[in-house]
Amino acid sequence: MTTAASNTIAAEPYPLAFSPASTALLIIDMQRDFIEPGGFGAMLGNDVTLLRAAIAPLQALLAAARKKGLFILHTREGHRADLSDAPAAKLARGHGPTRIGDAGPMGRILIRGEAGHDIIPELYPLPGEPVIDKPGKGSFCQTDLELILKNRGIRTLIVCGVTTEVCVHTTVREANDRGFECLVPADCAASYFPEFHAMALRMIVAQGGIFGWVADSARVIAALEKMSI
Repeated sequence: MTTAASNTIAAEPYPLAFSPASTALLIIDMQRDFIEPGGFGAMLGNDVTLLRAAIAPLQALLAAARKKGLFILHTREGHRADLSDAPAAKLARGHGPTRIGDAGPMGRILIRGEAGHDIIPELYPLPGEPVIDKPGKGSFCQTDLELILKNRGIRTLIVCGVTTEVCVHTTVREANDRGFECLVPADCAASYFPEFHAMALRMIVAQGGIFGWVADSARVIAALEKMSI
């Protein structure tokens, strides 16, 4: 096994040392309801093309991670069909005409097993890549993610997905408090609000990396391609 110092990613606020054996790629909520035209995100009035911009960089990073044998996980936000795991405050928030559990163009909105809840075809998990179904924004809340990561000896997370300021940021904060080191490739995360995306990334690297590191997919891929295993 290599040591953490044997491989580095050029990142902000300083290079991140990592070991391939203890590094995982975590892809957050690249779901049809958030990303595809006509889904829940679009129904709320959002421009989904802003999220779709992350697909191509993420495809390249995912291919590189698979080629190098990194541990890869995916998450999906959603709920049981009876909504018993959805807090009333979450269901009521927004006061919109269409809410979680209601019928949408791709089935009931954010309900597990419905078409809209699933991951987009462009980034679909391969067999053996765990999919974490989470009821909230953070990937550690009421899931077995921490158990899976610790069982694999994971210490470093490359965190991608949507949206930057909500589920990605919440997951990075949760991971930081649990002792994981996190790097977010800026072009592999996205928001419906570009200003929120930019500020969320600035918050991660503030004060010498208070929550982690930020790079871009090209720098991460370059580090993966030349890493020692």
